Amino acid sequence: MQLGMIGLGRMGGNMVKRLIQGGHEVVAYDRSPDAVKELTQPRVEGAASIPDLVNALHAPRVIWMMVPAGDATEQTLETLLSLLSPGDIIIDGGNSNFRDSMRRAKLCQVQQVEFIDSGTSGGIWGLANGYCLMVGGSNEAVKHCESIFKTLAPPDGYLHTGPAGSGHFVKMVHNGIEYGLLQAYGEGFEILKESQFSLDLPAIAELWNHGSVVRSWLLELLEQAYHQNPDLHNIRGYVEDSGEGRWTVQEAIAENVPAPVITASLFARFSSRQDESYSAKVIAALRNAFGGHAIKPE
Repeated sequence: MQLGMIGLGRMGGNMVKRLIQGGHEVVAYDRSPDAVKELTQPRVEGAASIPDLVNALHAPRVIWMMVPAGDATEQTLETLLSLLSPGDIIIDGGNSNFRDSMRRAKLCQVQQVEFIDSGTSGGIWGLANGYCLMVGGSNEAVKHCESIFKTLAPPDGYLHTGPAGSGHFVKMVHNGIEYGLLQAYGEGFEILKESQFSLDLPAIAELWNHGSVVRSWLLELLEQAYHQNPDLHNIRGYVEDSGEGRWTVQEAIAENVPAPVITASLFARFSSRQDESYSAKVIAALRNAFGGHAIKPE
């Protein structure tokens, strides 16, 4: 299948590579000409601009936006809507707020353009392992793009969650849960570190990945991080939040759902920006391991 990809960062670039491995043809655009040049090959046609990308696609056009949530997504969508035709499809694979996605779907509907929101999880490991995709949109649009989703996802790693907005809603809650998991690992390993015993934290992380009820891919990544940097040296305990945790807490309040763990983990990230803590160093190391998120040096 032919599709356009706008945004060739650490996620978008790897998604292009996985798509061409699956036999798709991609027209790729990024604000950085070097990023486009790096990916250009027989199955990847580089575009110098969004209009060039649109013109290179066959109707009905399918265009995947993999750009930062907020203004970048809004401006890209506005540009696309000025260029697309009825029946074309826009997929937003970024971490947009689900309410924005619902609004954008209505804007597209006015022009008879389909809008799909694809919550995307997998980070920098998605190229090798596949991306978990939570997809919202009309049955017709999702079915048309299904070969794309099945190529990007591992077996059973793609789900049509419902109408437009539902994909990003599910991804929002997914990330809220992620906040709680990361916080629990961070706090647990700080308790181990500060105990009266001289404990081998890398060995414990490795141990818990064999038969323990707390074993997980995150713990495997922590084990790897410890083997590379046993003391987490030169990692500042400063943890960013990309918005989904805040949105999850806001929705919990709106729905009268108690969510003390996710809420506390969000506020712990705020605390990490004021006082140095070992648990924050663990979380910073984990976020770098699974998502390639930048580490602030000490």
